[in-house]
Amino acid sequence: MSARKNRSNLLKSLIFIVIFLISMTSSQLTASAHPLSASYTTVTFDKDKTDFSFSLDVISIIESMDNVDMNGNGILEENEIESNKHRLEEWIEDSVILEMNDQQQAPELQDLFLDKKGDKEVLTWNFTYPAFVPGQTIAINDGLYSQATSSPYVNLITAHNGNQTSETVMQGKDRTWTMLLTEDQQEQQLSSSTNSSSSGNSGSSSDWFSFFKLGMNHILTGYDHLLFLFALLLRKQTLKQYAAIITAFTLAHSITLTLAVLGWISLPSRVVESVIALSICYVALENIFRKKIRFRALITFLFGLIHGIGFADILQEMNLPKAHLAVDLVSFNVGIEFIQLCIVIVLLPVLIFLQKRNFYKPVIAYGSWLITALGAFWLVERLFF
Repeated sequence: MSARKNRSNLLKSLIFIVIFLISMTSSQLTASAHPLSASYTTVTFDKDKTDFSFSLDVISIIESMDNVDMNGNGILEENEIESNKHRLEEWIEDSVILEMNDQQQAPELQDLFLDKKGDKEVLTWNFTYPAFVPGQTIAINDGLYSQATSSPYVNLITAHNGNQTSETVMQGKDRTWTMLLTEDQQEQQLSSSTNSSSSGNSGSSSDWFSFFKLGMNHILTGYDHLLFLFALLLRKQTLKQYAAIITAFTLAHSITLTLAVLGWISLPSRVVESVIALSICYVALENIFRKKIRFRALITFLFGLIHGIGFADILQEMNLPKAHLAVDLVSFNVGIEFIQLCIVIVLLPVLIFLQKRNFYKPVIAYGSWLITALGAFWLVERLFF
């Protein structure tokens, strides 16, 4: 009877592990290379015109528009852009709207071309609008992905007005960003309908809370980072060891996140993403084959350095102004740490409870083999595809 009960408990625990892993990775398995859709908007206010540049990653365009990738090779080519130029122009004009005093403005397309944001290929629309004058309220309404999609979407906005620069991140369902130019053009007031606001005097202004939310969203869609964290916690350890591991991971990725955003270190994304997948496999296999876990905090720190570079990609692509880079960077990192801490607080008591059961050793083995398989899948995909 006791053996049967243990087998039943083991089965229940295995189901728990499988459900947890699937819940974290199901979206990643269907679109593993594209967990986050990002656009980049740059608005420059001049005396005689307003320049409006909008860039969107190519994968998002192919996912959103039927038959734009005419040969089905997963990339956009010059002839495909030219053949669909009118459709592409209308799509963005109808979806991303610039308003002056609540009146929609008519854009004029100047250029449409392929570009790069870091290692990411994007399509860029360059529009011009009429000049804006002090005292007018300017709003950007982003209606892309108004219906639910498999990929979370963010719009990274940078606005230039003379010697002033402002930036924010639009995300969520209702994406509207407004700017009020004062009479002397020395102040800007910024607000966002995504539940964040800021205001500033002459110089630059930063919407810190939007970067905090971006950090949270970034880690929640970083299924490989989450799986690495889960693999680290799965093996039975003392509370002191758990604390050392979490601290090492936090410290390591914070260091390289900062250095990468500052431009002091850089690695090709293929290398970074492949090493992240390798780190998952290594920790999972260590869970299986090592009788005693040693130096896990050190190993976590070393792999965490690479994970930090992976976290940095979206901020690098935004080219944040130096005037308030620290605020944006800290807000983004705190968002990551907040979600990571919440996951640990929820997950660790469950694992500690299961570790007291006789059946937990097989759970470690089966769970770690599953994690190894997923890590190996991503490693092969990132190295060769």
